[in-house]
Amino acid sequence: MSNLAYLSLGSNVGDREGHLRSAMAHLESCGHIAVVSSFYETEPVEFTDQAWFLNCAIALETGETPQQLMAALLNFEQTMGRRRVQKKGPRTIDIDILMFGSTIMDSPELTIPHPNMHERRFVLEPLAEIAPEARHPVLKKTVRELRDALPAGQAVRKTMSS
Repeated sequence: MSNLAYLSLGSNVGDREGHLRSAMAHLESCGHIAVVSSFYETEPVEFTDQAWFLNCAIALETGETPQQLMAALLNFEQTMGRRRVQKKGPRTIDIDILMFGSTIMDSPELTIPHPNMHERRFVLEPLAEIAPEARHPVLKKTVRELRDALPAGQAVRKTMSS
């Protein structure tokens, strides 16, 4: 049985575009990438004294469980050189599960939907491009509604089609 997972990818170290494309190549082993958003250059949030990010969103059709997918994502990040030295700090690659079908789960290892996605323009802008009508299973609002409800602020600029 296949589930549709929405993922957020970001990089702000080195060849950002190359890192996103490499992560997508790794993701092919987890299922079928159905849609990829454009790439967006985004201002860092929380820890702001770092380079801007390149972000995108992906719709992935997968037969894996959320836990299996998360384990694979963490492995890809490590393989690609991600070191968790500073919370919210610079990273070669960051891959988050935003939503996984209609799954709602909250465990120490994994929370779905992503607990902060509705507050982050760098997540919602690319996701709204590929899945504007996808509904947040907890907040019961579409991705477009969540994006449109964000306050002005964080800079997010579309840079190129994926």
